[in-house]
Amino acid sequence: MSWFQRVKEGILTRTEDKTEAPDGMWTKCPECKKVCHQRELVENVYTCNGCDYHFRISADDYFGILFSQDEHAKELFTNLTSADPLEFEDTKPYPDRLKQSQAKTSLRDAIRVAEGQIDGERIVVAAMDFKFIGGSMGSVMGEMLSRAIDHCLSTGLPFMVISKSGGARMMEGALSLMQMAKVSAKLGLLSQAKIPYLSLLTDPTTGGVTASFAMLGDLNFAEPGALIGFAGPRVIKETIGKDLPKGFQRSEFLVEHGFLDFIVHRKDLRERIHLLLKMLS
Repeated sequence: MSWFQRVKEGILTRTEDKTEAPDGMWTKCPECKKVCHQRELVENVYTCNGCDYHFRISADDYFGILFSQDEHAKELFTNLTSADPLEFEDTKPYPDRLKQSQAKTSLRDAIRVAEGQIDGERIVVAAMDFKFIGGSMGSVMGEMLSRAIDHCLSTGLPFMVISKSGGARMMEGALSLMQMAKVSAKLGLLSQAKIPYLSLLTDPTTGGVTASFAMLGDLNFAEPGALIGFAGPRVIKETIGKDLPKGFQRSEFLVEHGFLDFIVHRKDLRERIHLLLKMLS
């Protein structure tokens, strides 16, 4: 038999020998459709290196970006969980929905609060997590923000909220809406004490969160391309019966029309917050 043997062109790996890529190794950018390796995405602080699209990330990811690695941030108020005062039920009882979300996300609710250092500047940061019932604002979110402000009032530390929310949590009805006034009033006390409050709006920030504490910062700023508004573009278009401007309710549109102070790229976030804290202190 000849040492050379022609084989037909194409992939010759047998089906049983083929291996699948592990889930979560690759991520497609929803904006430019580029496929990014997970390691590359992490190194790029979860932004697309093709078009700069900012992927939605968790509260834990934001803490990792902001806080100094040589000093472990201290998480606060970790024992709060929503009750069911209205005995609400839609497709499932509210307590069951909470338990399902807690099991799926390993979170107790849609917000986490931590105290740490950003290059030597101490700060308290409250960050929302969209994967827990759409980052919805319920009694726990309002109480955690309230306690965080009390903590800042007693320590003199600056406060920052990273918003990412679909708005009020309908399962808690008026109790959810009350958190808008509750947190806003607490922020008034923070202002009287001349303690800085920074508000970072990320994709998406909508509903009651936008209509209250997310827009009450001494400085209000956002990540590029973030959807920010009260009602969604589709609802507004159906209400007024007109086409909306290009980029309507995106952070660039809001900066242009004076609703935000500036936009900050996630790669520059830590450096910019450190600079702001030094200026405001």
